[in-house]
Amino acid sequence: QVQLVESGGGLVQPGDSLRLSCAMSGRTISTYAMAWFRQAPGKEREFVSGIRRTGGSTVYADSVKGRFTISRDNAKNMVYLQMNSLKPEDTAVYYCAARGSGVLITTPQYDYWGQGTQVTVSS
Repeated sequence: QVQLVESGGGLVQPGDSLRLSCAMSGRTISTYAMAWFRQAPGKEREFVSGIRRTGGSTVYADSVKGRFTISRDNAKNMVYLQMNSLKPEDTAVYYCAARGSGVLITTPQYDYWGQGTQVTVSS
């Protein structure tokens, strides 16, 4: 019943910016802690950023801290990831995830996942 759909990925050059969006359907997003994960070829899926149900409290992986910003708009059932100063090592498939308990965690034990959107950073 719950569906997450990511959008906004693409091919950019180092230093460029992208804004990823995640739309939830089937349920209202306000009861879920939300997170972004990413997975590069040959690597495990890793936590990028998370946000609690009401916003305000956010968590970032060290690799993206200061460059990425997570936000949510519960009225629109949307979560966003603003990515600035992109680096080649940011290249990965980015996934939106929802956790029904409302607890924000950095491991991939989330209830719902989107299909992923490809982000490629290359010169």
